[in-house]
Parts: sequence; structure tokens; C-alpha cells
Amino acid sequence: MAVRKKSSRSAQARTPRLGSIKEDLSKKGVKYCYSAYVDVHGVPKGKAVPIEHFERMMRGSELFTGAALDGLGQGPHDDELAVYPDPAAVTQLPWEPEVAWCPGNLKYHEEPWPMCSRTILQQQVERAANLGLTFNLGIECEVYIVRREGNGIVPNQDRDNLAKAAYDFAGTLLNYRFLDEIVSAMNSLGWDVHSFDHEDANGQFEFDFAYADVLTMADRFVLWRLMMKEITRRHGWEATCMPKPYSDRTGSGAHFNMSMADAKTGKNLFGDAGDARGCGLSKLAYQFLGGIRKHATAIVATTCPTVNSYKRLIKTGSMTGFTWAPVFISYGGNNRTHMLRVPKLRPHIEGSGKGHGPYLSAARVECRAVDPAMNPYLAAAMTLAAGLEGIENDLDPGDPIDENMYLLSDAQLRRKGVRLLPRTLLEATEAFAADPLGKQVMGKELFDAWVDLKTQEWWDYHNEVSQWELDQYLTKF
Repeated sequence: MAVRKKSSRSAQARTPRLGSIKEDLSKKGVKYCYSAYVDVHGVPKGKAVPIEHFERMMRGSELFTGAALDGLGQGPHDDELAVYPDPAAVTQLPWEPEVAWCPGNLKYHEEPWPMCSRTILQQQVERAANLGLTFNLGIECEVYIVRREGNGIVPNQDRDNLAKAAYDFAGTLLNYRFLDEIVSAMNSLGWDVHSFDHEDANGQFEFDFAYADVLTMADRFVLWRLMMKEITRRHGWEATCMPKPYSDRTGSGAHFNMSMADAKTGKNLFGDAGDARGCGLSKLAYQFLGGIRKHATAIVATTCPTVNSYKRLIKTGSMTGFTWAPVFISYGGNNRTHMLRVPKLRPHIEGSGKGHGPYLSAARVECRAVDPAMNPYLAAAMTLAAGLEGIENDLDPGDPIDENMYLLSDAQLRRKGVRLLPRTLLEATEAFAADPLGKQVMGKELFDAWVDLKTQEWWDYHNEVSQWELDQYLTKF
């Protein structure tokens, strides 16, 4: 996560008039605007509109039959939903400059549609604002670049074959032209990429860029996934956000780096140099942690939302030993064996800490139980809601644990009061259904739809006879 500066959308009062936006887009060569939203899975949907009809589109001209998609709660007999794009989020696509992406919110008869993912996140943003808070988020974006081979996949480059490929310079240079194309596109949008690297597995990479207010970051993550897929296909490969595409390699995460700022001054409120627990966190940050720990099993149903997600959330099972994935609902300092990590503050990098300088502005909490298959609006809404509950009810997360959690026995974990994250999508969905937070955040309609969709997803998977079962049992008995 970038900690050098914040990048966010302008306040609504400073949003340019629609005519000015249209004129600017036209001068830049935009021919079509994509009136966009995401379905319940976080996949972008929408309609392309010629630039000549931009202002009409922004007023909600484009209609969509909700019954055609999962999780929108409509039947074929219902009137259509309309998308109202956010003027502050209109973005010209750097890899397809004749197209502008215009994410927005779904409405029904000019009223907010309760099953719109972006609206659900905005509700929690408003809840934080009523407390005088702005929730800032950075997402560490990990992805595999693969090549199709028969019915399977292999790393995009044959020479990317080290057993321990993390941070490999040669592997990075091998993909330099491609990676530079991605990073240049991200930076052309003002995202301020501050590093990218070869991750632990072959063909796996991570991109870290500036944090932003949570709604801006959710929009950007949706666009980043689309950008990765589109640019990668031009090279004849696939970018997969599947959390665990290989059984013997580490999975991909999308860690949330989270902090709260004063809504008026922008000052980070998560830092406290005098923290007696030694993490450099404020009481507000600990309250936030307390809420996350309380609702962790429900949150993870949205931050790790697929059958495949739980093949990442295991202790061992990669070529390099530990999986680096969280299993325990615990927290500590700069310790990657926890679900919740508190990155160490580095004054020689971030500043001296005098006054309101950048030192304590780097204070944040990292949630590692997030993967790139999430719907970022719903995942962030659940996470933010849990943290706000912790703040409102003064929840305490307990003391940090400074140990390698992977090496603790079950008895030691019980003595420390450490619970485990769900082991399957079914367990996570059942935990989500049992926790009142899900219904409070999503509303009854989307809550019910989410539980039904994820339960069916699990049983569709479970009822499929796999190659592993045939290999194990076909002639065994």
C-alpha cells in the first residue's frame, strides 16, 4: 500500500459540469462512454453510449433488466433499473482511449436500488461521515499471468520456473514490456504506482499504488481487474484473479490496508506513537480491530467469496512451504501469520513524525483475508461496518500476539482465545447467515440472495465428481 500520499476523487461541489466533462472527453478522442455498474459478483456490466449522448446517459437514460443478472432481485415482469454514473469517476481507458468508463449506481424509478453494491458501500461511507470519519483503503493487487495449454494452464513464460520465484529480478525483466504497459496505464490514471514485483509463484505479480477513500479505491479495483484482463489478452495470455489457480503454489491475495482519517482535516487517526501495546496504533484503531475480529467469519464470506478462495486459506500447500495466507482470527505487529497485521512504522522512510507529518499518517491495519475474486464494494462495506461497530461500541481486540501462528498447537490457540477462519465457502456462508451484520449492511433482499447464491455455488462444486476422486477411488476397492 502506498503511504506517501492520498489520491481521491474531488468533492461533489467541485465536480465539473456535465457539459465540461463531455467537452474534455471529446477533445481527448473519446467516442463511446460505458454506463457501468457491477453485478453481485463484482463483474462490470453496462451499455456503450456514443459521446454525443453523454449528458443524457449521466441523467440515467440507460436501462437494464435486472432479472438477467444474479443478485439484483428482479423478475422478467419488473420495470428496468437505471444507472446514474458518478461524474467524479468518469475515466478514459488508457488501453482503449476511444472509450470512457463511467461507473455509477442503480436506481429504480429514480430511487436508489437497495441491491446495488456501490450504493451499499456508500451507505457505510455516510455512516462513517456522520462520525466525522473518512475510511481510506489501499489494496495490494496480486494476479497470475497464465497461458492456456490444452485443458490446463501454465505460467505465461517457460523460463519463469524457479522453485522460489519471489522478488526474482530476472523473472521481472522477462516480463518487463508487459509489466511496464500495465504500470504506465495505471499511472496515466493518476493512481501513483510505487512498486511492483514478481510474487512468490511463477507467473505471479503484485502491484501496489496510492491509497484513496474507499469508494474511489473500490472503483479503481474493478477497473484494475478489467485492465489486467484486456491488456494481458493482447499478449496472448490470461490474467486470472482466481485466488488459487495452482494447488502447489501460493494463492493471490488483495490485502486491505485500512485507516481512518478526520473528515475535516484529513489527518490519519489510526496512529499513536505512545501506544502501550507497541503497535503504534490509537484507541480508535484498536476499536476498529475489535469490530473486525468480532465479525471476521461473516466478513470473510465477502472478502473471500468463492469455493476456490478457501484453497488459499490453508497453512501449508505451496512449493515454498507456508502459504502466507491467514488462517487465524488474530492480530499482531509486522507479522504475516495473522489475519490482521499492523505494518511497522518507518520514520526514516515516511518522515520524522513532527507535528502532523507523514510518520503517523502511515499508521494502518492490513487485513490479509481478502482475495482478488471479491466484489470490492460489498467486501469493503462489510469490513467498514464491522470496524464502525467496534468504534461505536468501544470493542477491544485483546493484546497482539507476537508468534508464528502456523507453529502453535490447537491447545495453544485455545488458550490464547484464537478462533479459526472458515475452512470452506459453505462454512463462511453459514457464518455470514448467522451474523446480524450481513443483513444490516446488505439489507434483507441482497442478504438472502447472497446466502442462496453462495450456498448453491458450494453444492454445485461439492456435487461434481472430480478427477482427484476418480484417481483415488476408481479401482481402489
